[in-house]
Amino acid sequence: MNPVIDDSRRRFLKGLGLASGGLIAGIPLTGCASTALPNEQTGDIQPNALLQITRDNQINFYLPRTEMGQGVYTGLTTILAEELDIAPEKINVINVGDHPDYNNPEYGLQVTGGSNSIRVHFKPLRQLAANMRLVIRQAASRVTQEPIENISTENGNVVIAGKYLPYGDFAEVASQLEFPENATLTPKSNFKYIGKLNQRLDAKAKSTGTAQFGLDIEFDGLHRAALKRCPQFGGTVKSFDGSKAKDMPGVKSVVAIHNGVAVVAEHYYQAKAALQKLEIKWNLPETLSAFSSNSTAKGNGQNLFKEALDLGDYDNAHEEGDGLEALQKSDNVIEADYWAPYLAHATMEPMNCTAKFNGDKLEIWTSTQNPQVAKNIAAFYGDVSKDDVTVHGCFIGGGFGRRTVSDYVAEAVAIAKAAGVPVQLVWSREDDTQHDYYRPASMARFKIGVSNEGMIDSWNVTRSGPNIMPYTIDEVADAMMPGFLPNGMVDWISKAGYGLFDGWTVDPASVEGLFEDYDAPHKNVDHVTVDPGLPLGFWRSVGHSYSGFFKESMMDEIAIKQKVDPIEFRLKHLNNNPRLANVLKQAAEKAGWNKNLANGHYHGVAVHTSFQSYVAEIAEVSVENNQIKIHKVTCAVDCGLAVNPDIVRDQMESGIIFGLTTALHGEITLKDGAVEQSNFHNYPILRINETPDIEVLIVDSDESPSGVGEPGLPPIAAAVGNAIFAATGKRLRSLPLKLS
Repeated sequence: MNPVIDDSRRRFLKGLGLASGGLIAGIPLTGCASTALPNEQTGDIQPNALLQITRDNQINFYLPRTEMGQGVYTGLTTILAEELDIAPEKINVINVGDHPDYNNPEYGLQVTGGSNSIRVHFKPLRQLAANMRLVIRQAASRVTQEPIENISTENGNVVIAGKYLPYGDFAEVASQLEFPENATLTPKSNFKYIGKLNQRLDAKAKSTGTAQFGLDIEFDGLHRAALKRCPQFGGTVKSFDGSKAKDMPGVKSVVAIHNGVAVVAEHYYQAKAALQKLEIKWNLPETLSAFSSNSTAKGNGQNLFKEALDLGDYDNAHEEGDGLEALQKSDNVIEADYWAPYLAHATMEPMNCTAKFNGDKLEIWTSTQNPQVAKNIAAFYGDVSKDDVTVHGCFIGGGFGRRTVSDYVAEAVAIAKAAGVPVQLVWSREDDTQHDYYRPASMARFKIGVSNEGMIDSWNVTRSGPNIMPYTIDEVADAMMPGFLPNGMVDWISKAGYGLFDGWTVDPASVEGLFEDYDAPHKNVDHVTVDPGLPLGFWRSVGHSYSGFFKESMMDEIAIKQKVDPIEFRLKHLNNNPRLANVLKQAAEKAGWNKNLANGHYHGVAVHTSFQSYVAEIAEVSVENNQIKIHKVTCAVDCGLAVNPDIVRDQMESGIIFGLTTALHGEITLKDGAVEQSNFHNYPILRINETPDIEVLIVDSDESPSGVGEPGLPPIAAAVGNAIFAATGKRLRSLPLKLS
């Protein structure tokens, strides 16, 4: 048996840390830091890289995670503010560059992703702030000779005998004291800010245009660049003629880099226009160039995934009880295949990176979820020491996992180096749609054994499709391997993942969410790798994004065939998952399940656990002339303690809308290895007129906070599909959902 571990990225990144000779290390959030602290000033109190109180009473929070709309800018500050006893808006939040002290404690790298920012920082940040407040009180006691028992705090002030003195007055003395480690934390009943409605701290800057995103970078001498890449991923330049492009207005130079030919100009649209004048011959990748999504040929298109399931050469990912053998004893077996296509991220802020060389020094400004990998890739492509690269942090205009990859950083640095001037590389929407790191296409085959009493006794599912991890290893290994290793060895390590996850072990992200939620005495999950070669990356909710649709549609099929209400059927199989059962009950009650709806309206339900949060969604749908209209979605979420309820609600709504795009429109297809879609006209996102009313219930909980950025997405496509079945009797087993 090869058990699947829930948090695939944590396991991988920790493993990679060991493989790279301990280059990456987790950093404590309280007490002493490992190295010289960034931003440290004599006389300030700064116990670690995250929190600093200056002598002039500036309270600085160096934000270790990247704000990309998910709310960490406000959420993490709220946690800190609660124990520091100061209003969140009085804390100065600073976007940081890269530094090992800002590592994600769970990943060992400075990564923002996996919906874990609040979860992993909740207790450490609280303790850090509580310790800081205690040492300020200790310093006040020393300065005033007042017993510490007589010293309290209020909104950033020390209070002594009715006098209010700002924390900063005691920063220098506090910096000379031993920093406490275990100050008493505030009980939930006394919370002033956690769990309350607080305005987003980044709202004003974003609404007034003063927030700095990567695309906002500007300085004297900066040029803009656009890049022509091979239509097929992996293709390289065989030869090119850039003479016509060089004659275009504003063009400064035309340079070839590792994956294409770039035009550098005074302005972006000059560079983009000049790209059309380039004449390039490509070396094409053999495997991917032969793949077309709509091909009906043997061993091509969607057939490739189905043929792999038919062949039966699987890797086992999970087994419980008697596994697959139990299926032979089942009274009834229900089978079905499901399909989900490749998807692009389509972030609103275009991919971009600004690179500037100053001798052997290199500065980059970029919107990234992964500053350390960005730094190391910049060093690799800039041929400078990693220590000579400075990364400037920026807000991100939409990540969804896309900006964990640093291909655009590599390109910007390579262009700047070749052109000899500072450049800002900007991707067009067409670049982004056709050169993404995509959500993998997947097919799942279910064989479910059901007893004569109507209970699932054997749960079996096999997934076919490509794996994300090999592509991640390919990029990260090049960036993170020690410089003394020979290039040949680094290249071997970077490519090792492709074989490792095809025949040796199963990428957990490939099968996550397919089997965990429901009770069944016997389970078996298999996997078979099918990979045409399109690059893959983490996409919002990762494997859960398709497994939620597969699993919950299948559960609906089984319930219908058992002639049991879909909610009742689910509850019968959730005895070991009470939190999921609870959100299901709450959503059903709020939505009015089995109560009268408007004429022609039907309900569909789905539930899913991901990122340690529990979500139930009920979609109200009508179908007219084969057109699907979603009127309302009722969502219940148990994400533990909701630090910022408004942000939790926002994230659920955002995940549902993102998932409805997938359910109704999302599909990336290839022809001869090239992506066919190019912009929002043929890769649409959900429009306002298609967006339903969304009602979100947040379960009151004393449990520690869990993820909210991604868990709203996985159930929604199934909820809609199940409602369509209720309306039409047609079971849609492929995404996007289409009736004609």
